Amino acid sequence: MSKPAGTPDGIHHIAFMAGDMKRQLEFFTAVMGFPLVAIFEMHGVPGAMHAFLKMADDSLFSLVHVPGGEAIPTTMGVTHAGRGEAPAAPGALQHTAFRVPDMAALYAMRDRVRSHGIPVLGPIDHGFCKSVYFAGPEHMTLEVSTFTTPVEPQVWIDRAMLAGLGLSEAEMEAMIAPPGLDGPGGLSQPAYDPAVPHLDYPQAQYERMLATPDSVFESLPAYPPPNPA
Repeated sequence: MSKPAGTPDGIHHIAFMAGDMKRQLEFFTAVMGFPLVAIFEMHGVPGAMHAFLKMADDSLFSLVHVPGGEAIPTTMGVTHAGRGEAPAAPGALQHTAFRVPDMAALYAMRDRVRSHGIPVLGPIDHGFCKSVYFAGPEHMTLEVSTFTTPVEPQVWIDRAMLAGLGLSEAEMEAMIAPPGLDGPGGLSQPAYDPAVPHLDYPQAQYERMLATPDSVFESLPAYPPPNPA
């Protein structure tokens, strides 16, 4: 199934907050087998750490530690779901599913996680994929899946469920086949509108940032690596 040109083609990186960065790095390198490829002071955030681990040639897993974050309490059902079917606050990450290429790799991943003493449930057959489930540090809910058949919209979209959300037939069709970008590129920054999503900066600072021309951001020098070649 095609999608509009110029739209995202995959995950560049997923970023989790880390209270205990050492424990998280140990888990995702030893248990998940993701090599650490970068860790440095988070750009523009003195004292914070940003780590990247390699999942595949073109996708990374990221951990961020900002001082003071370790003191913020975890609240199950609010900040974290704790299991695949449990709710959490809107906008919270409910769970993360990593992909493996086939069933042999899924069983190998189940064994790898269990070899570290961590319980794993599954595989469970979801019709288009099979998945195993387990927990990561700091109450992460994790999954590893392999596709067993393509996800075809004519098979897997429940139109009655979409209609129950109050969507018209035209709105449903637009979700199934999103339109491309109309008009020329290079759009200017829209005026501040409280009805649309916004980053959570202090209001005055944020409005100054929005008023900054794109060319100013583009002209900023690149952040150097910690070990220049």
